[in-house]
Order: sequence, then C-alpha cells, then structure tokens
Amino acid sequence: MSGLENLTISEAAGRIKRKEISPVELTKALLARIEGLEKRLHAFIRVTPDQALRAARAAEKEVMAGRWRGPMHGIPYGLKDIFDTAGIPTTGHSKVAMTRVPKEDATTVKRLKAAGGVLMGKLSTHEFAFGGPSFDLPWPPARNPWDVSRFTGGSSSGSGAAVAAGLVLGALGSDTGGSIRHPSAQCGIAGLKPTYGRVSKKGVLPLSFSLDNVGPMAWTARDNAILLGTIAGYDPEDPSTVDRPVPNYLRALTGNIKGLKVGLVRHFYDGDIKVQEEVRQGVETGAKTLASLGAKVDEVRLSPLHDYTAACWVILASEAYAVHEENLRSRLYDYGANFRFRILCGSLFSAVDYVQAQRARRALTVEMGKMLEKYDVLLTATVPVTAPKIREVTLVSAVAARPITSTFNTTGFPALAMCCGFTPAGLPLSMTLVGKPWDEAMVYRVADAYERATPWRERRPKLRVR
Repeated sequence: MSGLENLTISEAAGRIKRKEISPVELTKALLARIEGLEKRLHAFIRVTPDQALRAARAAEKEVMAGRWRGPMHGIPYGLKDIFDTAGIPTTGHSKVAMTRVPKEDATTVKRLKAAGGVLMGKLSTHEFAFGGPSFDLPWPPARNPWDVSRFTGGSSSGSGAAVAAGLVLGALGSDTGGSIRHPSAQCGIAGLKPTYGRVSKKGVLPLSFSLDNVGPMAWTARDNAILLGTIAGYDPEDPSTVDRPVPNYLRALTGNIKGLKVGLVRHFYDGDIKVQEEVRQGVETGAKTLASLGAKVDEVRLSPLHDYTAACWVILASEAYAVHEENLRSRLYDYGANFRFRILCGSLFSAVDYVQAQRARRALTVEMGKMLEKYDVLLTATVPVTAPKIREVTLVSAVAARPITSTFNTTGFPALAMCCGFTPAGLPLSMTLVGKPWDEAMVYRVADAYERATPWRERRPKLRVR
C-alpha cells in the first residue's frame, strides 16, 4: 500500500493544503484498501466509490485553485448507517429498513459536505444502534482489525473497525449508552460522546430521544477535535441542540496540562465492578502518566456505578421501545433475535419506573456536576474487558453488563474514550476522560497531551491486503 492509509486527518489535511498529495490520490488508495480488506472486516454495509471520487475530484479542483476550505477538505470519512444520506440507502443494518432511501442528508452530513469531506460509504452498526453483534441480519457484523475473530464493540461497530483499519480517516457514530466509546475502546481509537445538545441529531435514526448523541471517531484526539469542530453547533431543526458558540478546539491542544486537576473515579472499575486486570493496570498507568505531565490526580467517589447505569437502562429501554413500538407490533420477526431480546424489555417498565429514573438522573447529574466544579476532568475506565471473541458475545452477556460508559449518557457530560496501551496479546486498552458540560476543549487538551507523551498512536493493526 501507499502508506496513505496511516495518515491522520491532521497530517493528510496539511499535505493536501500544501498540494503534496491530492484528495483523489488519497481516496483511490483507501478505496483499494477497502476492496482488499472488506471481505474480512465487514466494516461497510455500502461503499460509495463513484460518489467518493466525484467529491475527491471536486476537492482537488478547489485546492489547486487556492480555495482550501479547512482541515476536512478532501478527507475520506465514513458514516454509521443510521445517518441519512440523500439518494443513498440508510438501513440501520436491518431488514426493517432495507429499502429506505432518504431524500435529504442529516445535518451533520451537510456540514461535512460543506467542509469538503469525501464520503466513502455507510458503515456497519448493531441493528438500529441497539441489537448486536447479530448473525441473522442482511449484513454480517463488523470484525475487529486487531484480531478478526474478535468483537469490535458496539453499536458504532463499522465506524470503529474502519478507522482502526485505515479504511477511512474518520467516521461518525452515535452514542446512547456507549455506542461510540465501546468500539473506540475495543478498536484502539479516540471516540467522543459530546455534551448532550452539542451536535445535531436531525436526520439520524433515533433510539432514545433523551440519551442519543452524535459524535466523532478518529485515530487521535486531534483528529477527533477536527471532526467535532466541523459537525458541532446549533440546529434550529433539532430542538435538543443548544445555541452555544463552538470553540476552535485545536487551539486548546497546547500539550501543557501542568496544574490541571484530574479526579480518578477508581471505584467505577475497581470496586463497583471488577474489570480485567490489564484494563485496570492501563487506567492506573494512564493516571500516573498524567501526573508525570504535571496534573494533580486525586481519587474521588461518586454514587455507585449501578445507580447511573440503572437510570440509563430504564430510560433507554423505555424510549427505544416507544420508537419501535409500531413496527414491533406489525413486523416483529423482521428484526433480528438480538434486537428483539433487548427491545422487548422496554415494554415491561411502567410510567412510574420511567419518571423515577428521570428523577434519579437529575440527582446524579447534579452530583457529577458538583464534582467537576473541583476538577478539570474525571478519569476512569471505558470498558470492563478487552475485545472478546465475537462468537462468545451472547444475548444475556450483552444485556447483563453494567457499562461504565452509560454513566455519562445519564448525565450528558462529554466523555472521550482513548487508547492507553495494549495487552501482551496485542489488544487495545482504553481509558475515558470526562469534562464539564460544553468543555470538550479541556477533554481534548488532556487527551492530546497524553497522546504526545505515549507511543500508542504509532502502533497500527497488522493487516495484509489481498
């Protein structure tokens, strides 16, 4: 291969701006890589080479004429297949929506197009961002580039696999209980769930109205910041968005975190639940690295993890059932078994259960907010285990887990999963940085400083292109 697949967005943007490489050259290289790897990775539901090359040629023409739009101009990216794309099917990875072809792009897609991005195609997901990994759907589940026998995490599974494998330089995912951060953790990339209301969900298939988020997935925190800066901002067509200025996140990436205060929420991963030992060690070593860079790291305590996850699950299951109720009544067996197993739980909760969960959510949000008045960021684990064998992920195990990630859907605060090392077997480890509402810039600042001080971003999956 040309080596272009290992470029970060930031690196590629600089080379495109300087006319050292062309968007067409970059796009063709990645299309060739997709062709050589897709039969093993199943990251895509649909590759769009004709559209990609048209967008790349248009970007090349503009750049050569001196009309560089910014760091996403000419950059190949992918979309989880729940983002509406005009004239291109958006299926939710489900038989239920196999023939669905939107007439309009999602707001985030419009913003990426306006920035000159090059859409490479639609990426695999758990069915409607909820049920997976599933083997009874029209398309197979995505595989982990670090070991194709293993799970990517979900539900933004294809997004995680495609970025980690160098099939795209960045991708969008959605996150309702951890669906950006799980695959980011298990595929070894950087994935952000922004503050609730920071990014428009207009044109994105819903799962849970009050918990859904849209966010970026990329190889580095810097690349992630570039993507967020492109898609963030108020949208009058999405009442959940908030009219707040979007900062230039790249300006926050100073490399200096001396004097910052980091609250280590150890009991989430070493107390309330017991995570895999390599995972625990990865987070502990990450905390020591931040301290060595001049941050002040203190152990802190919040309510038990179960309180956060229980509130999230009742709300998520109830709202998800409401979204799909009509189709569940008329087309139940057009859904996969995994999705049915999960979604039908939502029919068992009462209105009282839902209201009490929302009340608990409010109290927990206040609690975490008060803690973040004392600290610049919080630090904890992302997932309890490294990527398991995909055939060992069962219906019961997927539902019974108490995901640490859902804590920050409950509160709505920004949370970034990032690679913090590897196991002896070569599987990625991940830790999570959590910020104050609307302060993604601080999260990026700490994450970028950590990445500069560690070697993990130099290590890529070893994949032979056929």
